[in-house]
Amino acid sequence: MKVKICGITNYEDAKTACDYGADALGFVTYPKSPRFIKPEDIRNIIKKLPPFVTKTVLFVNVDAGYVNEVMAFTKADIAQIHFEADEEFYKKLDFKHIKVIRAKEKKDIEKFKGEYKIVDAYVAEYGGSGKRVALEWFEERDNSDIIIAGGLNPDNVFEVSRYGFYGVDVSSGVEKVPGKKDKRKVRKFIELAKYGFRCG
Repeated sequence: MKVKICGITNYEDAKTACDYGADALGFVTYPKSPRFIKPEDIRNIIKKLPPFVTKTVLFVNVDAGYVNEVMAFTKADIAQIHFEADEEFYKKLDFKHIKVIRAKEKKDIEKFKGEYKIVDAYVAEYGGSGKRVALEWFEERDNSDIIIAGGLNPDNVFEVSRYGFYGVDVSSGVEKVPGKKDKRKVRKFIELAKYGFRCG
């Protein structure tokens, strides 16, 4: 599975995730999040990162113009739209994007057929709460276009591998404190997600 480490707030954590094999990093622009980071800081981190890691910026309750502005400024790769938006919003985006399903019930995971999407557990505060999506919702279906998020950590990431997800997305599950990653947890999470065991 592909691995995205979200809630990056500093270069040290970004480099650690890259060094251990993360496929993507996520930066949160939602001011109410304890993992909030300013666009100028995102840009400064991205400047120093290796080329073959996808840089994603998470947006909550903003207009398309702001998304375009921040994406152009930071030089990030993908805009993560972490709120309900209409088709007009998406038509105005100038950048590649991925939609997030904040799933309250099983039928929610059927949204956006034919698109890659992130499925997260619904929480009022827009992610990073450690709440899990009910895995039984994903039984006996094709999950190859889903990145699963919500409540993942090094102790449970291996159990999701049997569902055939495209990837996993983790934030609070690999932290020491909100906004600061734990190197050992990051390494263990990535190794278990990708290879099913811990190296070394």
